[in-house]
Amino acid sequence: MANTLMEGRKIQDWVNLVLAVCLFISPWVVGFAAEAAPTWNAWIVGIILGALAITALSAFAEWEEWANLVVGLWLIASPWALGFAASAAAMWTAVIMGVLVAAISLWAVWDVHHPHAHA
Repeated sequence: MANTLMEGRKIQDWVNLVLAVCLFISPWVVGFAAEAAPTWNAWIVGIILGALAITALSAFAEWEEWANLVVGLWLIASPWALGFAASAAAMWTAVIMGVLVAAISLWAVWDVHHPHAHA
């Protein structure tokens, strides 16, 4: 059963790694690379998210999932905190990625505290 739970978390961590890469390249793909605040936000948060995912893949610890939740919440709030909410492409990219990251981290924390839900 422990292997099954670890495999489930690894799926979540792989998804976070993919989201990190998507976030990092989003300024070019979505088209807001000319805007400094959302571009740097995407790059820095993408690197942080990727580092957390790689750390979780190598040695799982619950704190990594809580850190991912904070990263997701930051992404949701960042358009207003950094003043790029008027840029629809950048704002929606941050909000959607933030919701996905937060949801995945909550799912991982749920799995830690409810291991019998998979039985």
